[in-house]
Amino acid sequence: MKAMLLRETASLKQNPTPLSFEDLKEPETDEGEVLIRVTRCGVCHTELDEIEGRTPPPRLPVVLGHQVVGSVEAGKRKGQRVGVAWIASACGKCHHCLAGNENLCSEFKATGRDINGGYAEYMKVRTDFVHQIPDAFTDSEAAPLLCSGAIGYRSLRLSNIQDGQSLGLMGFGGSNHLVLKMAKHKFPNLKVFVF
Repeated sequence: MKAMLLRETASLKQNPTPLSFEDLKEPETDEGEVLIRVTRCGVCHTELDEIEGRTPPPRLPVVLGHQVVGSVEAGKRKGQRVGVAWIASACGKCHHCLAGNENLCSEFKATGRDINGGYAEYMKVRTDFVHQIPDAFTDSEAAPLLCSGAIGYRSLRLSNIQDGQSLGLMGFGGSNHLVLKMAKHKFPNLKVFVF
């Protein structure tokens, strides 16, 4: 299969082409995993953090990409269209996982950092960390929802904002442009300010 590999971390000034297009062996799944044929993978600022060493992968080389959409080729959900987000796995039992903060779990693994991600034709991931993609979304529309959309939705939900109140957004990147759409849909009388 073809994949984009990160072989070393360095600033983009030092290495303006940090990913290399290479042939890799197709992943083999273990019990409890699925093999996904990737159709789309979004690009996130986190990949820049990985490339430049601010969130360095624990091993190199690694295939980046954590906003993955594709179809299950092997495993329990064969044939389903699914997505894979940043959280590739966690224990599911600790207080962090039970509170919905799996990224704080001591067993947390990140897609495209701790395991190979979606900048490839195929990837494998634990079955319980794939998400069914509704038919209402195309693959291209669904991919960014798996990171910036999920983060934005969670933040909006945790704000406990009510219709008619004011919402302040810091910056206007991948997440906040989706938060604005969600907020205006859910709360038509909301006043939104961007700083």
